[in-house]
Amino acid sequence: MRKIKDPKTIWLIDEILKSNDTNCGIPIGNLTSQLFANICLNELDRFIKHKLKIKYYIRYCDDFVILSDNKKYLEELILKINNFLKEKLKLSLHSDKISIRKYHQGIDYLGYVSFPYYRILGTKTKRKMFRKIEERMKELKVNKISEESFNQTLQSYLGILKHCNSYKLKLKIISTLYENFRN
Repeated sequence: MRKIKDPKTIWLIDEILKSNDTNCGIPIGNLTSQLFANICLNELDRFIKHKLKIKYYIRYCDDFVILSDNKKYLEELILKINNFLKEKLKLSLHSDKISIRKYHQGIDYLGYVSFPYYRILGTKTKRKMFRKIEERMKELKVNKISEESFNQTLQSYLGILKHCNSYKLKLKIISTLYENFRN
């Protein structure tokens, strides 16, 4: 792994890391998390694309997908990639998050499950969305948040749904809103 030698860059990185109160890394939603992931994992990208010559590789931050119709090949890649990460970047793959699936089972990636001709919202994302909408409705009912704030949450989730087949989910949201505000 290459080292950063520029003192101003090191100072800036140090300031960013010190600005976090938790003392246990960078918060997931923080834009610097994405930036640092891209800087650190650029080495992984180069290894996968140039050394392993993998054609169908997608990465966003620390989540990535490799597509192939050969299960044995994918199983072999897990070891090669994990060895590279350990040796070069002092990182490792999360064993609970590795899965080899057939394309008809869909690819679960970044909150969506993608199939050859359509995409749906992932189960965990769906549950989290409904839980948050219900929480916000309760807060609205007791005037803990404004209608504008509630609407922003709702519009945010409707925006997420624009990227997948979600007609039934939108109906369920409308039904949930109707039931909650009817009472």
